[in-house]
Amino acid sequence: MPAPEPTLPRSSLPEAASSFGARVLADAAARACDIKAATGGPPGTPSLPAPPAPAPGPDLERILRGPSGLGTAGLCLTPREELPTASETPSEPSAATAEGMPIPGLYYHPVPEPDPARVEEVSRRIKSWALDEVSLYPDDWEEEFDGFSVGRYMVGCHPDAPTVDHLMLATRLMVAENAVDDYYCEDHGGSPIGLGERLLLAHTALDPLYTTKEYQPQWAKSLHADAPRRAYRSAMEYFLQMGSPAQADRFRHDMARLHLGYLAEAAWAQQDHVPEVWEYLAMRQFNNFRPCPTITDTVGGYELPADLHAQAAMQKVIALAGNATTIVNDLYSYTKELKSPGLHLNLPVVIAEREGLSDQAAYLKSVEVHNDLMHDFETQAAALAAACPVPNVLRFLRGVAAWVDGNHHWHQTNTYRYSLPDFW
Repeated sequence: MPAPEPTLPRSSLPEAASSFGARVLADAAARACDIKAATGGPPGTPSLPAPPAPAPGPDLERILRGPSGLGTAGLCLTPREELPTASETPSEPSAATAEGMPIPGLYYHPVPEPDPARVEEVSRRIKSWALDEVSLYPDDWEEEFDGFSVGRYMVGCHPDAPTVDHLMLATRLMVAENAVDDYYCEDHGGSPIGLGERLLLAHTALDPLYTTKEYQPQWAKSLHADAPRRAYRSAMEYFLQMGSPAQADRFRHDMARLHLGYLAEAAWAQQDHVPEVWEYLAMRQFNNFRPCPTITDTVGGYELPADLHAQAAMQKVIALAGNATTIVNDLYSYTKELKSPGLHLNLPVVIAEREGLSDQAAYLKSVEVHNDLMHDFETQAAALAAACPVPNVLRFLRGVAAWVDGNHHWHQTNTYRYSLPDFW
């Protein structure tokens, strides 16, 4: 006799939203900030036709548009910081600000060029932090650090950040995460051998060790032992100054997910194994950009309450956003990774190997996978907005959407790092 089908759990979103009552709704309205439609433009017009996207419904349009009309500027919790006009000499290589070519057929939303004054100030501060506070990289990495263009990246992904101090929360964490990837996993001395130990010890810089008095000083000293741990420790200390305990714990959880994904990829490398496509996509749901958009409320100067963030519908939206943005990285970094030593797994490589397709066909199919994920993300975000139209929820969804589009813009325009294959 077949086992009965399990009863699907009933969504608790309406109950979770109503449990906050009028006080939280009023607080959420006070925190909601008028964000320019960084993600609400029409899909980019590619050279080759992309699969048609479903027209966004009124709820998604409301998410992307934000509050408007007379008096909505006063809805900002923290007034947007005004900076001096950017200098005419950019602090990053000019190649990093080149227009770049979007991937033909890719579904995306064009966004405005990030505020140059903010870009310049964030770039100056993050380089000072990396050099002077955490001694992150040797002198011969300076050009590569500048070419990463992290200032443009984070300013473009967080258009609602009220101050540069808020932007720096995300920027330090982004640089620290990349240091862990470079030093522990990738081509700056990284190796799959022993990766688990290195990641575990680095994770204690985010999620502190509580042990006996005899051993606590040894652990504290270890946090300064290498560049990734120094960067994690410092970036997390800054985050704790502005983020709530719930936001910090949320971030730690997503970083544990990231580290688990690193370990899966390392295991395949040690076994010289190419996973099935679905297995690779499962790994990429953990080894992805999720820790970045999940802190969009902290960077925006407000908080999405923990029980709203933990709802299954919200978790699905965040996961889809992380998955789509990470496949963008697979696609734009494809030629860069082909030049690196050994076999570097990315979605086109895995599809070519497992499905017996040519490199070109596998790459084009990967574009379709990305487009499907993007459409699912937008559909789920619209459904969640309709089910739970709380101002904090709408603003958080808007922030995640802005991160998705800012991430694409950075990959497209960062010609210092990325170039497209000759498949068209």
